[in-house]
Amino acid sequence: MYIDRHIAKVIERQQKKKKVLIITGPRQAGKSTLIKTMLKPAGIPYISLDNPTVREAALEGPSRFLEMNKPPVIIDEIQKAPLLFEYIKEIVDESDKAGQYYLTGSQSFRLMKGVTESLAGRAGIINMLGLSLREINGTGYSGGIEEIIHKGSFPALYETDHDLDDWADYYSSYLQSYVEKDVRDLTNVQNMNAFVKFVKAAAAISGEQLSYTTLAELCGMDVNTVKRWVSILETSGLAYLLQPYYNNYSKRLVKTPKFYLLDTGLLCFLGGWNTPLQLVSGARWGHIFETYVVGEIIKNFYNDGKTLLNLYYYRDKEKNEIDLLIEEGDLLRPIEIKTTGDPDKSMVKSFDLLKKIPGRIIAEGSLICLAKTRMPLSDNVTVVPLTML
Repeated sequence: MYIDRHIAKVIERQQKKKKVLIITGPRQAGKSTLIKTMLKPAGIPYISLDNPTVREAALEGPSRFLEMNKPPVIIDEIQKAPLLFEYIKEIVDESDKAGQYYLTGSQSFRLMKGVTESLAGRAGIINMLGLSLREINGTGYSGGIEEIIHKGSFPALYETDHDLDDWADYYSSYLQSYVEKDVRDLTNVQNMNAFVKFVKAAAAISGEQLSYTTLAELCGMDVNTVKRWVSILETSGLAYLLQPYYNNYSKRLVKTPKFYLLDTGLLCFLGGWNTPLQLVSGARWGHIFETYVVGEIIKNFYNDGKTLLNLYYYRDKEKNEIDLLIEEGDLLRPIEIKTTGDPDKSMVKSFDLLKKIPGRIIAEGSLICLAKTRMPLSDNVTVVPLTML
């Protein structure tokens, strides 16, 4: 079953303007399926460098490889043959035609390195995550929000009916595939079991401030190794570091980012939350719910074609916190995230702290929660049910 993806409109828009499109995101997010489905009516061929024979040809003779595979063409896992970027630059510079190369991959670091060095100004960048809540609702899936958060956002989980055994098998295979393919390609990690232990430890702090020292203690590794491994999770699209809002007006604001493991299905699998009931009854439910909401907001931006996100959180040394700030020029839009179905004004009292920030206008805020209906909470704060994001 093909699932309609909202980011398709961004691809349609970009392919009319850019010579090269770069589509990046975590493994199995649906990048290849989307681009192949969109371009199939035009007869545009698809080539995957996951195929060892094809990859060898691209590595040993990039010029000949591109001569045999003329544009327009889709090249999947392009980062596996980085020499191609320079040759693609030479080809696209000979023509002003848009939509020549469609390049996809699950390792944004190497992709963006190729773009920066060879394709700057020629390529449109599209970041793609797993299914958004709106896309999942479009599949006809009948589970409630708790079931969706537990299931996760990878398309394969919504293409057919899956039970909890299938869910566990899927994430077990996903973790193994991720470690064996992406991690080995990105770094010289020798002890894969230690890396898996690290990922499990990282899952345990999703939605919290990132302390590299604490994370190192949890997984039994040194701090420098943990920093490098967090970077691997980021570059492969599985994690997001939400930076703190910092303004020179006050030294009371913290400077530590918050860590989110973006797919909550993987997060539940790693944390041992094997059923939706265990999830909502567990001590981590609030953090996992926050992780899901932050991920949905990021997807909404990506699905609108925005890749540079002005997203922050607020926390001062008195531990006053606002879960999310969206900066729009001089505007600051505060968002609080709660699992409650019965919100009250006390939950957004920290919003008033923003009034002390000079040169900033405080926009209408939101309390995103499990309420059933959208409604005003105060003159400048609206209750937004998660299902309406």
